Amino acid sequence: MDICVKKKQADLGTAGAVLEAGHGRELAGRVVLDYDARCLRRKRLVTDAGDGFLVDLPQAVSLPAGAAFALADGRAVEVVEAREQVLLIRGDLPRLAWHIGNRHCPCEMAGDHLVIRADPVLEAMLKQMGAGITRSFAPFHPEGGAYGHGRTFGHSH
Repeated sequence: MDICVKKKQADLGTAGAVLEAGHGRELAGRVVLDYDARCLRRKRLVTDAGDGFLVDLPQAVSLPAGAAFALADGRAVEVVEAREQVLLIRGDLPRLAWHIGNRHCPCEMAGDHLVIRADPVLEAMLKQMGAGITRSFAPFHPEGGAYGHGRTFGHSH
């Protein structure tokens, strides 16, 4: 008879701050978060090793590439950007970007293409407008709002 012994997962405590890339702290683990999940204020997360911790920040943040959560014990939990379904868009970029923005769709801009999260309705519309579309899996980094870097949460910042 085989007996499966499950390792007890740790509770890493509470993370009350976000650290920038290159923070130099010992890592307690990693969490893989997609674009939507990288915007948070208070949430219980689980590392890729199964260890839980509470994120309790003073205000909602949009986590940049390379960010980490600062744990109360001095260690950090690294944030890894998940690869998600995206569309790479080529063509008349100013025109295509205008139509994407007119639908309030987050959009990442590069010199020769645009990137949006996969959406069959937008994909059909853009193809109808002559866009070249390539489906891909990649971390998603859309442009921030007009009033600041990253996501914006109103006009009072």
